[in-house]
Amino acid sequence: MPKIEVNESLFFKLLGKKMDAASLEAILPNAKAELDAWDDSSTDIDERTIKIELNDTNRPDLWSTAGLARQLRVRETGEVPSYPFFVPLGESRKTTYTVIVDESVRKVRPYLAGFVARGPAISDAMLKDFIQTQEKLTWNYGRKRRSVSIGLYRPSIIAWPVHFRGADPDKESFVPLQETRNMTLRQILAEHPKGKEYGFILQDEAVHPLLLDDKDRVLSYPPIINSADLGAVLVGDQDLFIEVTGTEYPSVSLTASILACDLADMGFNIENVEVQYPYDTPFGRRVVFPGYFQPEMSAGIEETKKLLGMDMSTEEARQAAQRMGSRTRIEGDRIVIKPAEYRNDFLHPVDLIEDILMGMGMDKFPPEKPHDFTIGRLSPMEELSRKAKLSFVGMGYQEMIYNYLGGRREYIDKMGIEPGSVVKISNPMSESFEYLRNSPLPGLLGTESVSSKAPYPHRIFEIGKVALFDEAENYGIATRQYAGFLSSHAQADYNETASHAATLLFYLGKEYAVREAQDCRFIPGRQAELLLAGKRVGIFGEIHPAVLEAFGITMPCAGGEIDLDLLLN
Repeated sequence: MPKIEVNESLFFKLLGKKMDAASLEAILPNAKAELDAWDDSSTDIDERTIKIELNDTNRPDLWSTAGLARQLRVRETGEVPSYPFFVPLGESRKTTYTVIVDESVRKVRPYLAGFVARGPAISDAMLKDFIQTQEKLTWNYGRKRRSVSIGLYRPSIIAWPVHFRGADPDKESFVPLQETRNMTLRQILAEHPKGKEYGFILQDEAVHPLLLDDKDRVLSYPPIINSADLGAVLVGDQDLFIEVTGTEYPSVSLTASILACDLADMGFNIENVEVQYPYDTPFGRRVVFPGYFQPEMSAGIEETKKLLGMDMSTEEARQAAQRMGSRTRIEGDRIVIKPAEYRNDFLHPVDLIEDILMGMGMDKFPPEKPHDFTIGRLSPMEELSRKAKLSFVGMGYQEMIYNYLGGRREYIDKMGIEPGSVVKISNPMSESFEYLRNSPLPGLLGTESVSSKAPYPHRIFEIGKVALFDEAENYGIATRQYAGFLSSHAQADYNETASHAATLLFYLGKEYAVREAQDCRFIPGRQAELLLAGKRVGIFGEIHPAVLEAFGITMPCAGGEIDLDLLLN
């Protein structure tokens, strides 16, 4: 979960009142947050920080001092702040500032949003907080800058309009931040600390994105590094140009909205920027930012009362929803909200009902004892899974437990399978957890890859969930219970694995047959499908050398996987 450090003075100024640790700890749950630590009074008051852990990854607007203070302030007062500078996306507004996007960035980093902020001189606390917000948003929400990155500049020294275009990484050069020498884009990726950290995003691209002013001076090399000339913001600056580039349009727009609201809360005046595209985007070719694009959401009062288990009036539900920052109204027996400009997490009426719950306060829901006496029992699937576990243990296997989410490298590249065969999450928080596994074997092979120093033979298994494409399901994806097993030693082969599969199915009381299989994860001619009443329920065989090499395994391995749901049916 994200953790932030807020400057004590700045936080309480934005909150509108000072609080002690006990009082702050009592209201932080209203933002799904917890007090982690607080500098003691021996620290200078201007340097004192409060460390806060946030427990809601769906609310990136809370990952800043201004955002957290705003949520707590609105929750306490019920007063929703106004941000009149927002333009409904798709509508036009006369602007002073323009960014022109070139066709050449379409395939590498197609979207950009931005705005100009003018206000009080930036203090050290404000600059540190903004840098922290920038890092939290781009690392967590922006998937390590892959889908969202942020740049800050001084608009007064920029020749407008700004241009966003593609560049040859071996020919274009500039002086990046933290450097004094002119470097090509390719050199920056290879030698600059930020290039080494984020170069994986662009290293395989033929065209790299550059942001330049109208005099062809480089502002930044998104998402890697700003220039030392035009890309440095200092304490005392009173105006800012903030741009957000990325690959996912809603994420880029929302990030700009969050930053604009934060700066507005700090006393800055926000000025719009028009972005001109040569190609179609979800909101047209001329888009004015910050832009409002969130659709309205509604929930019925009866549905709300049923899910929350509490009787309330429609007006009480509306007021509770408004205390979470969204403008609300009542239409018949439904509560309708216009989500706050800085929020885009309402995907279903249940999300609105959760906001009503948080707006009312968890303390309004006293714990209740169950009204009915029930006796728990194991489900048929759990009983079958336990029988399978006992059988594996009896054969000398050791049980493993793995995550159900993982990255492309482990689930696809190392296994040598097609990317389209694995379920991908549309907006993951991290590239390390962007796929739902379709087999237990990657986890088992990953364990074997770090177990070469343990005495052989190695025999491990796991029983757990996988996700498979299934057109018969409502969302086209089915969750299945799989048993996966792996044996590794010098004599591990097809015959051993076949005997273990036979033993397992014998003790599960299942009659089966086998036929030759064609699975790229196993050696051709040394693999077989398991059939139950003519239907494929699993596969086993010797793991292909290419898969072993990808995992760094030097010992022969044999194993397989069985769909326990099909055995149960």
